[in-house]
Amino acid sequence: MPDWVKDFPASITVIDADGTILEMNEKARATYATDGGADLIGKSIYHCHKPESEQRIREMIAAGANHVYTIEKNGRKILIYQQAWLRDGEPAGVVEIALELPESIPHRVRS
Repeated sequence: MPDWVKDFPASITVIDADGTILEMNEKARATYATDGGADLIGKSIYHCHKPESEQRIREMIAAGANHVYTIEKNGRKILIYQQAWLRDGEPAGVVEIALELPESIPHRVRS
């Protein structure tokens, strides 16, 4: 994993098409420390997700699609961006980026 990804201030987790965790940057390892942190690499994400989430992830991989939403956790707003990644033009898994958002975010419209 490149240094910039390793130390990026958002949680970045990469899974393969079977749901196996391939990589986690330092922020992801810290975020999921109580669940195992770095020890989660090589394990399935499906063991810790509801069936509806598992189905959404499988559909995202099959379609090469994304799923974007925000959550609030412990008073913090977090953007979750999940995107299928490709290998040789075919969906091969999902990258999830979880980025904590500031209380106020400027919105600019550019033309």
